[in-house]
Amino acid sequence: MEVVNEITNVEFGKMINAAANALKENAEKINKLNVFPVPDGDTGTNMTLSMASGAEYERDETDTKLGVLANATAKGLLMGARGNSGVILSQIFRGFASAVKDKEILTARDYADGLMGGAETAYKAVMKPTEGTILTVIREAASAANQAAKQTDDVVEVAKAAYDASEKALASTPDLLPVLKEVGVVDSGGQGLVIVLEAFYAVLSGQELSHDAIDNAGLEAMVQQLHNAGVQGELNPADIEFGYCTEMMVDIAQGTTYEETFDYDKFYAYLADLGDSLLVINDDEVVKVHVHTEHPGNVFEWGLKFGSLRKTKVDNMRNQQAEAAAAALQTKDTEATTELPAVETAVIAIAAGQGVADLFKSAGATIVLDGSAAPSTADLVDAIARANAQKVVILPNDSNIFMAAEQAKKVAEVPVEIVKSRFINQGLTALIVGFNPAAELEDNAANMTEALADVKSGAVTTSVRDTTLGGLQIHEGDAIGLFDGTIVVAEPKADIQTAAISLMHKMLDADSELVTLIYGAETTAKEAAKLEAAILAIDEDLEIEVHDGGQPLYPFLLSVE
Repeated sequence: MEVVNEITNVEFGKMINAAANALKENAEKINKLNVFPVPDGDTGTNMTLSMASGAEYERDETDTKLGVLANATAKGLLMGARGNSGVILSQIFRGFASAVKDKEILTARDYADGLMGGAETAYKAVMKPTEGTILTVIREAASAANQAAKQTDDVVEVAKAAYDASEKALASTPDLLPVLKEVGVVDSGGQGLVIVLEAFYAVLSGQELSHDAIDNAGLEAMVQQLHNAGVQGELNPADIEFGYCTEMMVDIAQGTTYEETFDYDKFYAYLADLGDSLLVINDDEVVKVHVHTEHPGNVFEWGLKFGSLRKTKVDNMRNQQAEAAAAALQTKDTEATTELPAVETAVIAIAAGQGVADLFKSAGATIVLDGSAAPSTADLVDAIARANAQKVVILPNDSNIFMAAEQAKKVAEVPVEIVKSRFINQGLTALIVGFNPAAELEDNAANMTEALADVKSGAVTTSVRDTTLGGLQIHEGDAIGLFDGTIVVAEPKADIQTAAISLMHKMLDADSELVTLIYGAETTAKEAAKLEAAILAIDEDLEIEVHDGGQPLYPFLLSVE
């Protein structure tokens, strides 16, 4: 096999886009590796969205130096990072980019150094690194790449060593993290990283990547990701270098114009010279293309050399941008009249459900971000700016948002403190009890953090798979109750009421005074009243507050103070 001594800008772009595509195809598989059998496992989704942002930034970068492209990818990953897994992935690429920042192309040694830098930066980003996670996988992959680079100049061999080691490290995660072994899964973040490294190796080794799952809808979704940040009314149409958004679908080796055997590298390289924002996806029969260019006809002529055109599309982006600019101006005029009033200290909370959001706003939150999907670093940075405050407190209300909040804090233009509320009930108590708009930022953070300990948090939902956790047998469809994040109740046949009552028995004690019951989008007020009566039957002296939260996935959120 021919030795490959370098990674060029073309290969790097293909590697990043292949990784984003592979994560997208495997997102649900990764989601199902969630330790808890709850319906909000989202590691795969978060890593996919984070990597898609990195790929978008890489595609938009016009400099062809590898160091610059790597930095653009890392920046995109950081701003798009969602959930702790997405943030750690962004830190891996940040370390990679730092290690190769001055490189025009990458050698085998450079690639290994990049992975070593990624491992080091990722470990530093986590306050208490835990083995048996994505950190273990990147460390072992980087170590193997480092050893391989001492013996060969072939980047394919180094990439293979990293990928092989990542698979081995992933298989070891249950032995390093007991909860994984108990549940019978490997680490979900580690699985995502293995998929990334596999995509890198596949591109470098010239393997056929499986794109069978990328149909027209899949291509359109990726194109939409390209355009989301592009047509926002901020760019002068005259400044657009490549004005025609051009798409085509080619039936390979078909039709009267077919004259060349399809070769991905050759096909891609020609189109790369015609414009930017290039996507090329193919299987054995069809190749699908998206590119921004000044010469759509040249794109179609190129496709005709390899087969027949099944579908073509051209949009004039300068016209689109002009229309978007007019719409954006109108929107800005409207927003100018509704700008948030200036405040000394703002509170930004993350919560799912309109009713829950209203509770936070009535308690004093300035902005409530939708928590149905973990907000990205960029979402949090934008919220901090919109808050129109001199200081900001963030209430994540989910431990999976902690790291994105920390990244937002680092790049925000005003001082930010994070009160590490893990649950909705905790966040509400911290805001109601601990926040004083006139207090210093550090005092607010300290008082709100102290208030977290005063509330017990519970939640009831339905299990999405069979498992054993903490000695508790859980079956798919069981109603399960979580007490401060630990599953303590499992009732068969999705008996939500019985599970909620059993959970309350575990949460209440002689010192309990106040119970807050928040019912979800699929739960009725009548069902909430029934549970309220059952709780009073346990202790008639309790004070109970009932709210319509409208939250998805969790029929009941419960707290005891």
